[in-house]
Amino acid sequence: MKETEIRNIILFSFTRTGTSLARELLKRQPGWTAYAPEKYVGEGVLPLPKEREKFIGAQWGRAAFLFIGAAGIAVRYIAPWVRDKYTDSPVLVMDERGAYVIPLLSGHMGGAAVLADEIADLAGATAVHTTATDVQGRFAVDVFAKENHLTVTDRTAAKEISAAVLDGEEIALYIEDAGWDRGQSALPEGLVFCRTKEEAGLFCRRIIIARELPSGFSGTCKGAQTTLFLKMELPDIIAGIGCRKGIPAEVLEEGFREILEETGVAVSRVKMLASIDLKKDEPALRKLADTYRLPFVTYPAEELRRVRDVSSGSEFVEKVTGVDNVCERAARLCCADGILLRGKTVRSGMTMALVKCPGTIRF
Repeated sequence: MKETEIRNIILFSFTRTGTSLARELLKRQPGWTAYAPEKYVGEGVLPLPKEREKFIGAQWGRAAFLFIGAAGIAVRYIAPWVRDKYTDSPVLVMDERGAYVIPLLSGHMGGAAVLADEIADLAGATAVHTTATDVQGRFAVDVFAKENHLTVTDRTAAKEISAAVLDGEEIALYIEDAGWDRGQSALPEGLVFCRTKEEAGLFCRRIIIARELPSGFSGTCKGAQTTLFLKMELPDIIAGIGCRKGIPAEVLEEGFREILEETGVAVSRVKMLASIDLKKDEPALRKLADTYRLPFVTYPAEELRRVRDVSSGSEFVEKVTGVDNVCERAARLCCADGILLRGKTVRSGMTMALVKCPGTIRF
């Protein structure tokens, strides 16, 4: 199995010393890309783009940026593109001697905090975390959501609940769907797992993991505070996709959304895209994954052939790809214990199948 990296890591350095550090990082992570002033290029380091702000804008939300130099330079370069932590790129800054690395932007949702720790290990540096929940070691809504692949439906509520945790309040966690298992490890401080709606209703701040807000979920709040709900959704759908070579991105996206709508599946429930290795670099598929920030996995034909009893097959597709049904086999291979929600469905230049996976909440 091969997983396409939706984000790449882009390094900017501005001095000889900083560029030397960038080269050392490239030796350890050859898949990264580094840019520096013309006089320092070479040995894997490319010239800085002439229109740097536009270059960053074109990669925003799809790449992580590490600036080796002054934090002020990073701030000026990224300022036009900063929106919110749910869509912003991870941005980090590192001093040119490699002593410290600091996640500046999108630390939790974008992964800059984890990346800072990884870079610190690579360079023998110290990662400096400034987020309150990190500093205090408390439960953070955005970290919990990211680790469990949950969709946050109300960002304002998420922020207020994180603030409540820092203030020492207890937060109820209620999981509506009995098919979701929370796992066995201990809950983080500040989070209380509730087995019933009535139990959760006794808390002023509540996180509800469900596709729809449970009916009758009210209850009396302790104290005089206003009750606050945060509903999260657990993506549980694998979309297997096959497509014609060179299919326009807009045609593929239209078919993707149309089949989801016909099946009654919200886009937010899609967990991953899956296809055959032949399509790992298909521009329309990569763009679809980027647009919806979805992991994209591909499998070789011999692995796909191990999937039995597909709903339909095509001799033409088998001659081209080595398997008679790409979309359904890919989706079912991606989630072996899942349930086929929709078999191979044909649209202009593409096919798609949907598999529903069992969900697990981990703490």
